[in-house]
Formats: sequence, C-alpha cells, structure tokens
Amino acid sequence: MKPYLRTKDYSVTGERFELVYDPNFKMLSTQPQPQDLNRYYESQSYISHTDANKTLIDKLYQRVKKYSLMKKVGLISKYCSGEKTLLDVGAGTGDFLLKAKKSGWDVQGVEPNRDARLLAEGKGIGLSTSLHSLPNRKYAVITLWHVLEHLPNLEKQIENLVSRLTDKGTLVIAVPNYKSYDAGHYGPYWAAFDVPRHLWHFSKESIQCLFAIYGMKVIKVKPMIFDSFYVSLLSEKYKTGRQNYFKAFAIGLWSNLKAVGSKEYSSHIYILRRA
Repeated sequence: MKPYLRTKDYSVTGERFELVYDPNFKMLSTQPQPQDLNRYYESQSYISHTDANKTLIDKLYQRVKKYSLMKKVGLISKYCSGEKTLLDVGAGTGDFLLKAKKSGWDVQGVEPNRDARLLAEGKGIGLSTSLHSLPNRKYAVITLWHVLEHLPNLEKQIENLVSRLTDKGTLVIAVPNYKSYDAGHYGPYWAAFDVPRHLWHFSKESIQCLFAIYGMKVIKVKPMIFDSFYVSLLSEKYKTGRQNYFKAFAIGLWSNLKAVGSKEYSSHIYILRRA
C-alpha cells in the first residue's frame, strides 16, 4: 500500500517511518510499529513525563498547561452524569488528577512511565501502571488527554475503556487532527505526527467511525486552540533546525483562523456518550 506520508522520529532516534491510510476508519497508522516502544520515550525532551521548565518552549507549555487544567476540570464537570468518579488514562505527572481531586472528584489514573508516576506520587497522586491493574469498577468520566494516539491494540483498548464507563458515563478524548492546516503546511515535519510514539493519527471522521462500533456517539467537538502554536514551534525546529518563533506563531494563528471556517483545528476534544 502506498504511504500517505514518510516522516521520522525527530525527538529521540531519527528512525524513519511511514504513515499508511486506513480507508475503513479514515485514519493513518504508523508503520512499522515497534515491539518495544519504551525506548522511544527515553528523553528529557518528552515534557509530559518530566515537568520540564527550562527552555522557552517548556515555559510556554507549562503556562498553557496551568490554564488548560482549569478548563479541563470545568469541562468534565459540565458533562458529568452521576457521581464524580474520574479515571484519567495516560495521567503523566498527575497534575490534571490533582486539580480534579481539589475540585471534589474521586480520582484514579493510569500511567505506564515510571518517572512520571514518581513525580505524581510526590504530589500525592498514586497511579496504576495499566488499565488491567485497576480495581473492577466503573467511572462517570474517563479522560484521555493526547493519549489515544499512543495506545497499541487500539480496538481492544477502546473496548476496555467503554466497558469501564457507567451507563450514562462520558468519555473525553483529546487528539491531534491530521487534517488541520498546520498539519498540511508542515507535512513530514509536523510535530504532532510524533512517530513512533503516536501509533495512530485521527480525523473527526476517524473518531466517529471507531467509537460507533462500541455503541458510542460523539455529542460535542471542541477545539484546542493553543495546540497549533505549540506544535508549530516544534515543527519549525524540526524543519529548519531553528525556533523561528515569529513564523511559528503566524502559522499557528493562521491555522486557527482557517479552522473557523473548516472546523479542522490542530487538535480537538471529543465528548462521547453511549448512543
């Protein structure tokens, strides 16, 4: 099958990969998919596992993250049905769960990365290593903030997630959108392809197709307007070897402006419930 795009791992190994289009789910998959993914996360530049706050990009990320945490907790509160029970998959260093806990949520989280779990524990947030190690219970809200694209055995993972929702539970998923303007502009240098850590690359149609199989329906799609700026900063570095802050800001802004009409933002949040 002819690849949709050829790109490489810009942040850790420099290895090359292909993105292959799946017409059934209208999504891209990274090929080949390495058997051992752990070594591709072994980098201090992987900010969601480190709480890094040294470079300008780190500082911008942490500033936006702080604002986003407040918005995320407000979002799940709006769509919560029943008890305020929350499971966060791919919880990183635990900041979202900590914010939710302070807002009255009964929280649990999953994070396979040991260093990230240790940082979360230092904040008073204990995390499980996998979904399988969690107690057998259901949750009113399950969140995956830029995590679904990382999960191997995707369909099995989705089935497992849906089975852990209460009957009126809500699934909240944030993922990059390969149909956004900034994705098209940067092509193989688009940082949100992030191969091979990102095994899957979604569009709005992808999410609808995938989750419909498990009786889930998208009830709301919300833009993540800050993502285009952060992704463009990284993409400029991958493409030119320089930060190019002004150009990255311009591309990020233009991507958001284009999306006002196209509705194709750099990343989207999907709110799903049982159909």
